[in-house]
Amino acid sequence: MKRIIFVFLSFFISGAFASDDCIDYKLTPNITIKSPVWTKSVVQPLKKMDVLHGNVAATLIDEFEITADITSIEDGFCVALKNVDATIGYSDFLVQIDISHKPNTCSYNAILQHEDEHIRAYLSVIEDNKDLFAKSIKNAADSIVPVFIKNEKDIESAIDKLNNELQNHPDIVLLKQQIRTDEEIRNKYVDINDTGETLKRCFD
Repeated sequence: MKRIIFVFLSFFISGAFASDDCIDYKLTPNITIKSPVWTKSVVQPLKKMDVLHGNVAATLIDEFEITADITSIEDGFCVALKNVDATIGYSDFLVQIDISHKPNTCSYNAILQHEDEHIRAYLSVIEDNKDLFAKSIKNAADSIVPVFIKNEKDIESAIDKLNNELQNHPDIVLLKQQIRTDEEIRNKYVDINDTGETLKRCFD
């Protein structure tokens, strides 16, 4: 898991600080969300498949790169979440077509066309849920309170704690579940609405 640490040191000459004082250094994190650039590969496995259908394997990326703000206080450090750079989307699609369909033939192209519909279904999940992504990540990030540590050597573990809290926040967990649910629904819809006529015409 990637992390970026932005160090901002503030020194105080007087005043006693307890761990509870870290709440004063809580920030409103900046949120950026992007989708990865995706690629498509088409292969024909040697092992026999269902000759009437292909298959698409989609690789989902959900990465959260955080920036921490670290403030030195009299009795330790306050480590606060500053930025969240999220990458959510599909990085690649692997299309499989049975080897009995020769490339660029009618049946091969018909199956490829159907699998492309599945790819569009996957991509629509990301496109249609962008507002949900923004809301879920913002709610999760806003709930993360700064971590107090006594020693500088514990900064890394504090950042790991912030990252774990973010990724295990209920809004993020539900977001990932929503993506998987939408995938299943939309891909079933593609199959239900494909009458198979395009492929059948190849054998008439």
